[in-house]
Amino acid sequence: MGNWLLLMIAGILSIVAGFVALANPFGASLLATTIAGWSFVILGILQVFAAFGVEGFGGKIWALLLGVVAVVLGVNILGEPLQGMLALTIVVGIMFVMSGVFKVIFGFGLEGSMKWAVVLSGVVSLVLGAMVLSNIPGSAVVALGVLLAVELLSNGMSMIAMSLAVKDADA
Repeated sequence: MGNWLLLMIAGILSIVAGFVALANPFGASLLATTIAGWSFVILGILQVFAAFGVEGFGGKIWALLLGVVAVVLGVNILGEPLQGMLALTIVVGIMFVMSGVFKVIFGFGLEGSMKWAVVLSGVVSLVLGAMVLSNIPGSAVVALGVLLAVELLSNGMSMIAMSLAVKDADA
């Protein structure tokens, strides 16, 4: 039995969760926003504690300040999840656009068959970013949920593939 079965179960659960997220993208967006909020709070608290171990007064102050900012950001996102969802969606849209720009520039600098794959990936990122940003605030209620769903589906498929590879290797 072993590890392959656990990977298979985790993969199936991830795929089921992905379909649930696709069926309710607003709920999934709210969940993604809540996870982001708690992540900022927890990582901010850890940063504050880590700041006391930083060498030098300036480094200690910056580390402490960054930790406090992360905690405040997380608390604000948790306290106003719809505004947090809007802000996170804008950040995601900007990240898609920036990623697209860099992939297109990098792609045109390549030679051979990889060039057009990277350029195409960049164009897809640009289009996705433009779609998200052109429909704010409407896209805010579904964009994060759809991205979470795609990530869950992708992770599920890769976990199932890994489980089958591990099972074959054990046989």
